[in-house]
Amino acid sequence: MISFGPQVRVFVATQPIDFRTGVHGLVALVAQELQANPYGGDVFVFRSKRSDRLKLLAFDGTGIVLATKWLEEGKFVWPPIQSGTLRLTATQLAMLFDGLGEWLRVAPQLTKRPPKFA
Repeated sequence: MISFGPQVRVFVATQPIDFRTGVHGLVALVAQELQANPYGGDVFVFRSKRSDRLKLLAFDGTGIVLATKWLEEGKFVWPPIQSGTLRLTATQLAMLFDGLGEWLRVAPQLTKRPPKFA
């Protein structure tokens, strides 16, 4: 299990990525495609085309952390593919990371919005 504090902002890139992309490519993707600050302390979640893998990218204050998880059986439950990002709560992220499909039901309305940074 992975957990973050309740104040963390979590953004899911709704388009699947090429899972060969490494940390530098994902930082560039966050900055260019998502128009967000990869060094701001937010967590960015990326999905694979096969839906059985995900990557988390976060800056912890000292460096970039890249975590990858793949399921041995089954698939992660994702909303329909759209453009933009989805904002998740820390609880939803923990449920998603654990492979629980109920994360979509924790909050009745997931809002699609681009990340905003002050």
